[in-house]
Amino acid sequence: MRTCATGALVALGTMLAAPTFAQEPIKVGVLEDQSGDFAAATIGKVHAIELAADEINAAGGIAGRPIELIEYDTQSDNTRYQEFMRRVLQRDKADVVFAGFSSASREAYRPIVNQFDGLAFYNNQYEGGVCDANMIVTGAVPEQQFSTLIPWMIKEYGPKIYTIAADYNFGQISAEWVRKIVAENGGEMVGEEFIPLGVSQFSQTIQNIQNARPDVVVTLLVGTAQASYYEQAAAANLNLPMASSVNVGQGYEHKRFTPPSLANMYVTTNYIEEVDTPASKAFVEKFKAKFPDEPYINQEAANSYIALNLYKIMVERAGGSTDREELRKVIAKGDVCFDGPSGNVCLDPKSQHMSHNIYLAKVNEDHSISFPTSWENIKPYWLGEAGCDLTKSDPSAQYTPSNPPPAAN
Repeated sequence: MRTCATGALVALGTMLAAPTFAQEPIKVGVLEDQSGDFAAATIGKVHAIELAADEINAAGGIAGRPIELIEYDTQSDNTRYQEFMRRVLQRDKADVVFAGFSSASREAYRPIVNQFDGLAFYNNQYEGGVCDANMIVTGAVPEQQFSTLIPWMIKEYGPKIYTIAADYNFGQISAEWVRKIVAENGGEMVGEEFIPLGVSQFSQTIQNIQNARPDVVVTLLVGTAQASYYEQAAAANLNLPMASSVNVGQGYEHKRFTPPSLANMYVTTNYIEEVDTPASKAFVEKFKAKFPDEPYINQEAANSYIALNLYKIMVERAGGSTDREELRKVIAKGDVCFDGPSGNVCLDPKSQHMSHNIYLAKVNEDHSISFPTSWENIKPYWLGEAGCDLTKSDPSAQYTPSNPPPAAN
């Protein structure tokens, strides 16, 4: 069964074509931006969850119970995340919630998940650092993306780096990781700017970059408005190699913008639809068979598909229980893994983040994608090494390189 809601509007779906179930459904809340500034990157997340739910239900459900999706359109609005998270946990009694695109949305709802002792999957690439037993993160984090990307760019193009980033926690903390890894690799920061969300004019920023003469521009821009930077930079003949952890893999700008505005951009991503493996091709084929109008299958779609399958594994290993503490016991034992579209992935018991194969995607002049290199099975190592261990304690905090867990101070 699928329940969809926008504000007070509720539409009941019909039971998916699947075996007849005698047991009560497992309720899965889906709080994602189906409209608003981030919708281009997040519609695919909803569709991936629907695809995974259809497949699981057709195969007998989770421990013999059907999945019921309860969907809310959060409209890229953090107050709606808070409203709908309370509703889905308190009124709808969801067993698990898949929620959020921006880090600001995650931090808006995370205290509510803790208040109701719920379980939420955050299926996005992000700035890292969340050590919270109520959260499972399937997206890539800086030690997987920047620790691979920045040294490669410095070796290929030179040591002078200029960062432009969205001015909220994702951009601020990601930029801190860039500074750290640039310094560790003998590079030099020649500039750094933080751009408010909603800004779409970049003439001054482009002039600042031209004056600084960097070898590489690190772009950590998000949303429809900030994506305007790329065509403006191309029009100004900036012609500098770009490095990003967030572009292409989320907002498929190489498909949306006119070539060559993204030429010579390099992105470390755990998945995009151009990944040329049998598992990726099979995923793309069945995804587009179900959603033929899907413009692009991004890393968040793959993460969301993987997440529901990981949840199935966890519940079944817990004897069919959806109790958060029983699921944490399963995670703590390790070996919660799934062979998905991006390859084999596993949850780290200490941080409840996921290992990834990381692909270096290069945008060519015609906006086609090539892969100069890749890195296999990169673990989300930083939180555990820094002192986060959810098998022992739950601080429900977010840490950064400059503000690590207390044990590391």
